[in-house]
Amino acid sequence: MLKNYFKTALRNLLKNKVISLINLFGLSVGMTATVFIFLWVQNEITFNSYQPGKNNIYCINNAIHVSKTEAWVWETSPMPLTDAMAKGIPEVERVSMIKVNKGGGLTFGVNNILFGEKTSAWVDKSWFSMFHYNFVQGNAVAFAKEPFSVILTEEKAKKYFGDAMAVGQVIKVDTVNYTVTGVIKDNPLNSSFQFDILMQLDGYLANPQAKKNADRWGNYNFITFLQLRPGSSKTATEAKINAILDKNRKNNNDVASLQALPGLHFEEGFQSSSLPHGNKKTTYIFGLLGLLLLVTACINYVNLTTARASLRAKEVSVRKIIGAEKAHLFFQFIAESIVISVCCLIVSLVLVQLLLPVFNTITEKNFRLPLTSAAMWQILLMTLLAATVLNGIYPALLLSSFKPLNVFRGKSVLKMRDGSLRKGLVVFQFVLSIVLIVGTTVIYRQMHYIQTTNPGYNIAQIASVHIPFNAYNKLKDNDRDAFLSSFKNELQKLPGITQVTAGGDEIVNIGSYSSGNADWDGRDTTFNPSVATLSVDEGFANMFGLKLKSGRWFTTTKADYKNFIINETAEEAFNMHKPVIGQRFTFGGDTGQIVGIIKDFHFKSLHEKIGPMVLMNNQGTDNYYFVKIEAGNIPKVLSGMAGVWSKFVPADPFTYDFLDDSFDNLYKADVKTSKLIFIFSLIAIVISALGLFGLAAFTAEQRTKEIGIRKVLGATVQQITVLLSKDFLILVGVAIVIASPLAGWAMTKWLQDFAYRISLSAWIFIAAGGVALLIALLSVGVQAIKTALANPVRALRAE
Repeated sequence: MLKNYFKTALRNLLKNKVISLINLFGLSVGMTATVFIFLWVQNEITFNSYQPGKNNIYCINNAIHVSKTEAWVWETSPMPLTDAMAKGIPEVERVSMIKVNKGGGLTFGVNNILFGEKTSAWVDKSWFSMFHYNFVQGNAVAFAKEPFSVILTEEKAKKYFGDAMAVGQVIKVDTVNYTVTGVIKDNPLNSSFQFDILMQLDGYLANPQAKKNADRWGNYNFITFLQLRPGSSKTATEAKINAILDKNRKNNNDVASLQALPGLHFEEGFQSSSLPHGNKKTTYIFGLLGLLLLVTACINYVNLTTARASLRAKEVSVRKIIGAEKAHLFFQFIAESIVISVCCLIVSLVLVQLLLPVFNTITEKNFRLPLTSAAMWQILLMTLLAATVLNGIYPALLLSSFKPLNVFRGKSVLKMRDGSLRKGLVVFQFVLSIVLIVGTTVIYRQMHYIQTTNPGYNIAQIASVHIPFNAYNKLKDNDRDAFLSSFKNELQKLPGITQVTAGGDEIVNIGSYSSGNADWDGRDTTFNPSVATLSVDEGFANMFGLKLKSGRWFTTTKADYKNFIINETAEEAFNMHKPVIGQRFTFGGDTGQIVGIIKDFHFKSLHEKIGPMVLMNNQGTDNYYFVKIEAGNIPKVLSGMAGVWSKFVPADPFTYDFLDDSFDNLYKADVKTSKLIFIFSLIAIVISALGLFGLAAFTAEQRTKEIGIRKVLGATVQQITVLLSKDFLILVGVAIVIASPLAGWAMTKWLQDFAYRISLSAWIFIAAGGVALLIALLSVGVQAIKTALANPVRALRAE
């Protein structure tokens, strides 16, 4: 019986080649998009799920209350807290710490070759007891025994040592030799710990100064994890952790909380984070979008199948007369759905494999599709099951319900409610398409607004070079000043460089903040504002084109070293006595005066509102150098800069960043979202057009006799085309009415993530509706004109 079902299904699919190809194309594209979306969503929602004991592992977050109304949330904790918890909290079974190498990372020397690595960290001996890694060489025991040991991922081991055995090899970190004691498999995509090099924390603490700093309760330098014993209370543990902090810190204003490992990826609100984080709202939206794309693709199959229903009415009737029961016919049509779904899935697998590199480029992930992956088969089987159910149930019920006598008597085999349902499905398709068109337009305009809005500075052709602290930290003050000054002067001598300036951070994304360090005459003692800080030299404003509202910029005189410049927002927030210029100002222990007020500029992304800022004149102590390069000379200038670097910083590889790239990095997630929305919008539009084509075919077939009579009575092609098209335009109009407020609400929510954003203009919704109407006219027009040009004699003769 089953063999007969599938044999008949294949025969019917081959018989109606055009309809089968349309079904195959639409459903394959929809399933391909769905597989890609589900692949990404599944990765996001399963972060750290592979870790044993994940539900009992927590990360300690600390909310530092810098004022009555503001708290900074840090993912780091003081190192002494780890031992105190292990000894004083019975609920804690195990604790572990990681110290991430931020900024430019560390320099590793292998066989006299220097490598700059940004994905390295120090971990304590218990790290591999708490977290699972797959060792391919060596083991965690050897790592724990040797303080100066390092573990590499397979990728880094191959980079450093090729096919040779990595364990036992020596890597120089700064001036210290570390021995490779293990090689682990590359980190899973859904891991929060994307570190390729893990070093023993005892090696870091062997430095007396590092150990002294780490032992202070006021230094938050380590991300701390703890594993609770089964059945232990999270709330009770949090209370005991806070009691430890209160005991060991004077005037403690820190409130610790525990974040479960599975939810760590979606944790928000950190001042900064060294771990990758995702957006839960975006993830769920894309999950819903994937399901809707699959549904709208399946709608096409339903519409095209029911559009051909009348042609199969006699087949069904004959089967019933010779003894076929309704259940037999139902499973016959379900078999057809399974065949088309499996064929589409096979095509989708080919498309997914071909398009995977493009998808990886857009998402900046390295997804793979091994057929042995259980997760991959879950996604594929879930997609196949959903497609089969959505494709098969309604058409099977409809086609198996025909009454043989009605068919042979010439009565209509289809009921009005069937047509209404199909029209409703097309409305649904176009609602989704219009929402996506509006979303794509709004996201594009917001991204264009970001790219074209004047941030208040100029970063074109400017490269950034960061000198590592270890290159000058052992020098005395005068020698350090001379070292940095000489480095700057050597850069200025290079041909093709028009200007060199120094600063404490890249202007596009300043990460230095302070609270409670500012004081001025008349300040309310309870007012301790959180301010961004930036140290600059005398040429900084000229390099970046910063504008002063009043006062002056810094000079090179020593009398100016302890003076300050504030931005317009700070002037307003501080509520200082007028005139502000010349007033006493104390910051970070230095007392001087305010010599200038600079116009506001965006020192963070447009997601954040401009806050108060203090600029300091720290001559000779800045370790970021910014180089303005003449157009067309970039390769030559970079080669010259590398020569200067090797002269002053021979122990580290030369690295640089262009500030244009740093600026673009602020909006990477937004750009990825916009690209994905654009692609899926195109897919939804194509699928919707096919669905409308199917409904047009059904309507034209249903009204064949009517059209033939109208043509005989003198109706023109134009009149018949309008007659067949107007109902579909009404459907699109209904979709526009439903989709416009829905899209407006969704995009208003999305824009709320930006402190500076575009407004939602009416033309966006009008344009989206116009595009939808144009698509409808093109889709329906082809079928309508074809029907209008048909010979009416054939239609009437058939009747």
